[in-house]
Amino acid sequence: MQTETASDTGAMMRLSRIVVIVLSVIGIAMAMVQSLPLVSPGMRPITSAYYYALLGTFLAVVFLKMPGNRDKRPLTLWIADWIMAILALVICFYFASIARKIMTAGWSYSAPFWPTVSASILFVLSIEAVRRCAGWILAIVCAVFGLYPMVADSMPGVLWGNQFNWASLVAGHAMGTESIIGIPFRVVADLLIGYIIFGVVLAMLGGGEFFMALALKLLGRTRGGPAKVAIVASSLFGSLSGSVVSNIITTGTFTIPSMKKAGYSPQYASAVEACASTGGTLMPPIMGAAAFLMATFLAVPYGDVIAAAIIPSLLFYAALLLQADCYAAKNNLQGAEEDEIPTGLSVLRQSWIFVLALAVLIYVLLVLRLESYAPWYATGILIVGSLIDPLYRPRVLAVTRIIEESGAALAQLIGILAGVGLVVGALSITGVGSAFARELVQYAHGNVYLLLFYGALTSFVLGMGMTVSACYVFLAIILAPALVQAGLNPMASHLYILYWGMLSYITPPVALAAITAASVGKADAMKTGFTAMRLGVILFILPVFFVLEPALIGQAPAPQVALALLTAGFSVLLLSAGLSGWLYFSGRLNMVERAVVIVAALLSLYPEPLTDIAGVVVAAGVFALHRLRGPATA
Repeated sequence: MQTETASDTGAMMRLSRIVVIVLSVIGIAMAMVQSLPLVSPGMRPITSAYYYALLGTFLAVVFLKMPGNRDKRPLTLWIADWIMAILALVICFYFASIARKIMTAGWSYSAPFWPTVSASILFVLSIEAVRRCAGWILAIVCAVFGLYPMVADSMPGVLWGNQFNWASLVAGHAMGTESIIGIPFRVVADLLIGYIIFGVVLAMLGGGEFFMALALKLLGRTRGGPAKVAIVASSLFGSLSGSVVSNIITTGTFTIPSMKKAGYSPQYASAVEACASTGGTLMPPIMGAAAFLMATFLAVPYGDVIAAAIIPSLLFYAALLLQADCYAAKNNLQGAEEDEIPTGLSVLRQSWIFVLALAVLIYVLLVLRLESYAPWYATGILIVGSLIDPLYRPRVLAVTRIIEESGAALAQLIGILAGVGLVVGALSITGVGSAFARELVQYAHGNVYLLLFYGALTSFVLGMGMTVSACYVFLAIILAPALVQAGLNPMASHLYILYWGMLSYITPPVALAAITAASVGKADAMKTGFTAMRLGVILFILPVFFVLEPALIGQAPAPQVALALLTAGFSVLLLSAGLSGWLYFSGRLNMVERAVVIVAALLSLYPEPLTDIAGVVVAAGVFALHRLRGPATA
């Protein structure tokens, strides 16, 4: 009996994998037809029909693919998964077939019996998809907010809104354009699929290994080289893959052992990798899904988001590199061993395919401004180049694995954002989203600092229970408008909530990036989390200052931007010295000196001429006194 059950489970796993691959091919093909000029516009389905077809395809992948390994899964649960997958396909393709009628007949407000039944099932399936993709916390949040309009008229104060019965609620969620197939889902469907596939193909072809080799060649011999290699490699790979955890798993398996071998403690090495991988999702050109959502919410070209994000991300990585260097100087750590440094020829041999693909991506994205075409062209370069080059040919010929990984990545994101759409839809149809922003501004009594505190706290707490994209979407609806109404720069306000939502990756108790890196480095998870929090402290500070001084995100005349960058760079230098306990051209700092240097750093970063001067004076005083009495011994 047990053998028969194991045989049945194995058969179901094999069948599910085949169907997942087929569905992934169908979904990717639909996205390519919709995004690229492969057919005449008249041959494409209407947009909402495409959204429903894509939703059904990848919801089915969610139910068949997740949660991952199911070796001991009972056959009855496999059958339940298949039933949900078939329901998702049938209902969504049914909605796709009547998409025009849904729009013209106003079914998002009141629909006939069978579409309402279908909408009810799709509502439940969306919640289950979120649970599988992101866990119970986000699923409960989506369910509560999704049902909220049914009791909105009974809620007090700012939570009061228009009330809906079950039929009108599910019709609005499933057949309206503000909920399940609302802005988050549409951004993925119209723009982001190509970038996700590009990231998967890049990883499968060994992009992480190439960036490691490049960083080793450039920085491996320097003081504390392995840590600097980890920072540069993870920043480059993360900026293109857009995923924190996959970045750690891809590059961290090489960088963390290398750092430990060089003398870094397991928790310090793991924390460096956690911070570097987290920052990759804030580093242009691709960043993460939230950056594309931001461009849509702000109604600006994606290139504007890249331009705004570049200075803060460079400052963050400068802080990491400087801290790694100060730590190495303080502890007398050397560079990587000579046999670990690749030859220039080997790096050059690996480079052409990745450099060419990146150049095409940036050119099409920023020069031609064809955001939806750029990742497909870059992916095409990777695939064609790999077929030509025998070094990469075996990897690209593993087609089924590439398709399966791409399908899984897309299914996870679509499953999450379809559920998050319920939150967006509920806030939209009840009118609570805009009312909340107004009330928040009034509650802060016009105090920008109080409003920023509310924003930081809300972003951080939500970031502990949601993915970054989900957290950003939620706060872009209810919080960002409040910051803008208070007179703050719109781009800076959206970046502010994105940065604070990211912080939970390196901050205990959640610290997903730190925990993942600690598992790779065999380090204590909480110690790693607190070390990562200290290394990444600039992430806590930068958002506050670029909201107050938009020149730090390039939103000012060139001379003002240059001055802000100069003072911020000086501040990062001081902050790194204070946190690490080592001052350049001076030596070790004692605890009092470290505290004073950190204060000088914060004064320099604050966007006021007087505080800039004060920061320079304080730092110069510490340096002079330190040099006069000689390096501290503690």
